Amino acid sequence: MIRIEKLKKSYDTVDAVKGIDFVVNDGEILGFLGPNGAGKTTTLRMITSYLSPTEGSVKIDDLDVTENSEEIRKQIGYLPEHNPLYDDMIVYDFLEFVSKARQIDPKDFPVRLREVIDLCGLKKVIHRPIKELSKGFRQRVGLAQAIIHDPKILILDEPTTGLDPNQIAEIRELIKALGKEKTVIISSHILQEIQAVADRTIIINNGDIVADGTVEELMSSFQGHTQLEMELLNASDEDINALTSIEDSIIINNIKQKDSVKLIKVEYPNSIDPRETIFDYANTKNWKILEMSRHKVSLEDVFRNLTVEGGAGDAK
Repeated sequence: MIRIEKLKKSYDTVDAVKGIDFVVNDGEILGFLGPNGAGKTTTLRMITSYLSPTEGSVKIDDLDVTENSEEIRKQIGYLPEHNPLYDDMIVYDFLEFVSKARQIDPKDFPVRLREVIDLCGLKKVIHRPIKELSKGFRQRVGLAQAIIHDPKILILDEPTTGLDPNQIAEIRELIKALGKEKTVIISSHILQEIQAVADRTIIINNGDIVADGTVEELMSSFQGHTQLEMELLNASDEDINALTSIEDSIIINNIKQKDSVKLIKVEYPNSIDPRETIFDYANTKNWKILEMSRHKVSLEDVFRNLTVEGGAGDAK
């Protein structure tokens, strides 16, 4: 278990992280979500003991990262945002170098190498120079170096930055596979990334935690209203606005004209469902409904609601 208590990091007069608290349970994939500059990377660097906290503590199985830095580092695999690879090295030589730095017994290296090659899909590039690899394979090599010593905890900072959609899908599946055996913290500002892999999500903004829960819990907490989008023929603005008289809770958010079609957005509380009433009203007015679609709150809605005000902060 990772326990963060009152964790703070300041740079001169800037508080990059402002006394946050959270717990990461064993075997959990935690999504650490926030805009650029929110404090994600700073927090991860303190967890790995790369940075020392200004205040507060990080404990992994009751070991404090400040007091037990060397022991903590043995338990953590870390893939930074800017994947640190030696371009002139062969993949095999690089992983052997990392294994020596991690003090893996040379007799155990062949076994660990086979395991990470299979898991990360590196078989066809193991004897190629890193500089010749695609971005996707470079990320796979970065993941391989992060798990070569079989850590309990895997920390991934923006692991899919710069990848194309196919490469992103491949890395997602790899992260899911790793999450079956390890505790994983994955930091990202890409909403779909977190939604696709995380068991639980923390949203950080301006150095503060502003939300903590499963994606379903976060979205549920913000589902005060449902939005109904409609495309109509033969509908006047006057008749559209009169919808509010047949159901007090309906709000007409927007009316647009596109050629002969009216595009409208209707908002109403989740406690009611006025679609049948709207449909009956449309019949009385001889409207033709070309489309009627409900929009429920998404993770993007939650994210924007929690982070759009005040900007992304000053420190990463």
